[in-house]
Amino acid sequence: MSDFPSFFDQIIDRLGGREAVQVLLGVGPSALSNYRMRASLPARQQARLAAALKEAGWLLDLDQLRLTPLRARGPLRILLIITGGIAAYKGLELARRLMDRGYHVTGVMTESAQQFITPLSLAALTGEKVYSALFSLTDESEMGHIRLARRADLVLIAPATANFLAKMAAGLADDLASTLCLATDSPVVAAPAMNPVMWAHPATQHNLATLQQRAVHIIPPQQGDTACGEIGTGRLPDAADIISYVDRQFSCRESALSGRHILVTSGPTYEPVDSVRYIANHSSGKQGHALAMACLARGAQVTLVSGPVQLADPPGARVIRVKSAQQMHDACIDSLPADAALCAAAVADWHVVGSRAKKIKKGTDGPPQLTLAENPDILASLSRHASRPALVVGFAAETENLKIQAMEKRARKKCDWIVGNLVGGTDMAEVFGADENQVSLVTQDGVEDWPRMSKQAVADKLADRIEEWFDEQHRQSKTA
Repeated sequence: MSDFPSFFDQIIDRLGGREAVQVLLGVGPSALSNYRMRASLPARQQARLAAALKEAGWLLDLDQLRLTPLRARGPLRILLIITGGIAAYKGLELARRLMDRGYHVTGVMTESAQQFITPLSLAALTGEKVYSALFSLTDESEMGHIRLARRADLVLIAPATANFLAKMAAGLADDLASTLCLATDSPVVAAPAMNPVMWAHPATQHNLATLQQRAVHIIPPQQGDTACGEIGTGRLPDAADIISYVDRQFSCRESALSGRHILVTSGPTYEPVDSVRYIANHSSGKQGHALAMACLARGAQVTLVSGPVQLADPPGARVIRVKSAQQMHDACIDSLPADAALCAAAVADWHVVGSRAKKIKKGTDGPPQLTLAENPDILASLSRHASRPALVVGFAAETENLKIQAMEKRARKKCDWIVGNLVGGTDMAEVFGADENQVSLVTQDGVEDWPRMSKQAVADKLADRIEEWFDEQHRQSKTA
């Protein structure tokens, strides 16, 4: 937080000076000096500053020490640059999905990208002219490459080939796309896609490090089968993952979740047998963490209660790490009140009574006799609590009769929605550790079967539904 003092000075300047901020916070000059020196603000003062800055047209991000201007009207304008790789065809789907999210998309294609898709295809999707030539007299008279670069709120390069990354790192400007990257003063995001060996090559990694030092945002490629037939890291991230990144980093759009407290549980729980062994499950936490990121992208205040996982904490979330079901239950109850609770964790149903403080040694009498007792029911506890969240969503992983089991669980737990998925099969890692999921949403209105998609896409779709639910509640309250 070494940059906090200068950032705090910037906040004071945006709000009209020290005296104005003192009146806003109800403190004296010494308090402001203490906040500045200690790089810390009480929660109530954070809320007051965030509200005042928002009214003044700024979005406060204390985690990133960033003030982002709020757009008074109109969507965020994205300049989508598609470079020449086999993943270029995915740029069409990305453009469509960005527009579905409410972004305004203008397409730019390199000459090599046109070997895979046509400008006409991209123009048909965006409804905008697609630009490709640097020295086009028509384009220069109508807009010019400088205006094209400057009117964008964000430059997104997807896919970004190894060649284009090298050009960016070297500062070359020999075509329209590379010139725009040099001429823009807006944030630049690159989503690389290439052969796994090319991605791992020291030259590529050096170029990436150079670009990141220049504040270019890099969305790492995914691991899997590539078009060249090799397996490794190099696949273009899914459109949903790219859009989620853009949402989290740059979108200031108003959301029904903005400012709401969302409680999310994620991962497995560990129930100790002794000091060495425990009872657990195969949950990776990917779906729960994706839900936390989707809510954060919509401006929510997220508390993530997570069991043991090998995942990075979602930036901006308040993370509470637990191991056992009892610890997760207590953390959830202590985190109330909340506007919504999304219980995506795979909580163990039982724990071992009288777990040992030392390792149980193998003896001649055979395996030890373990006595199991039920763990607290987190979903039911939240659904019946005096401070019950307005919307409680549970998850159901079943091996058979998914819809029936999910509907019965919804009624039994007294929650509002259940998100169910099948986890049958011999290799549980294919389900629990996978990047994709196929779910059914069970509500009081019935069952919706969603297609198979990435877990981030599932999270985004569920977050969209939660937004709609809160919007509907707001409309009903106004007409009541």
